[in-house]
Amino acid sequence: MTGKKLTHLDAKGRASMVDVSAKKVTARSATAKGRIVMEPETLALITGGGLAKGNALEVARLAGIMAAKKTSDLIPLCHPLAISKVSVDFKPDAKKNSIEVEATVKLSGQTGVEMEALTAVSVACLTIYDMAKAVDRSMRIEDIRLTHKAGGKSGIYKAK
Repeated sequence: MTGKKLTHLDAKGRASMVDVSAKKVTARSATAKGRIVMEPETLALITGGGLAKGNALEVARLAGIMAAKKTSDLIPLCHPLAISKVSVDFKPDAKKNSIEVEATVKLSGQTGVEMEALTAVSVACLTIYDMAKAVDRSMRIEDIRLTHKAGGKSGIYKAK
């Protein structure tokens, strides 16, 4: 990390949106993951379609997609982007009483979509929490992180 500087600060230390106008348009993608941990009975209700509010995973999928599209409205210095693809997927894990949430975002553009993927995962997890909180207020959202990024000058990043 030595020698790197924060890109969202100008020479005087003020917040500044990065100027990407000189960057080349390239295909870019990012994948993020996170997890929501819950009681075994809550997981069974969610995966079995037994929640009073409806199908939590499909509502969370839509919420994650919508969140990726609205990232620049939520994160002050993010660029509004013409996203070409957002996918949000779920992997229930009965051994860990959890649901892994994974989001992938793609576009052709001048800046990356890491924040959009992270926002999609965050909001999908929050939506699951909202839909199941009546039966389990002890749920925990954990380990939201970028797992893969491709495109642009910095190339490919893959989490260890």
